[in-house]
Amino acid sequence: MPRQLGELEDAVMTRVWQWNRPVTVREVLEDLQQERSIAYTTVMTVMDNLHQKGWVRREVDGRAYRYTAVSTRAAYSAALMNEAWSRSDNPAAALVAFFGMMSPEQREALQDAVRMVSPTPAGPAAEAAEAAAEDAAPADGAEPESGR
Repeated sequence: MPRQLGELEDAVMTRVWQWNRPVTVREVLEDLQQERSIAYTTVMTVMDNLHQKGWVRREVDGRAYRYTAVSTRAAYSAALMNEAWSRSDNPAAALVAFFGMMSPEQREALQDAVRMVSPTPAGPAAEAAEAAAEDAAPADGAEPESGR
């Protein structure tokens, strides 16, 4: 399971993921310097560490390396969520609490994702996940229905 990226690692990987092409230390440095004062050697060390950890691959291009992401930001986020969920002593309760924190847009994205991975358009797993997402937080601040 991946360890969460540190602040600077995340800043570097964000650029690698956004640009979605091989990048050099110099390119990342110049972009980071728009936000903070940082040395070339610091960025070079971070990118080398990311390579050693398996986050990026690199190829020699003249006297420099070009770095490319090994996986996507979505895969990284999914792995972090899976790790957090698997550490819970009550995974179902953790999911319900997580769904309750979601915005309506996020719940809609979840419902779309469940539909995409469901073996059938309206299978039991899809229905259960959709129901949990819908029940986690009432839409538009409405009061939940009472059990009659």
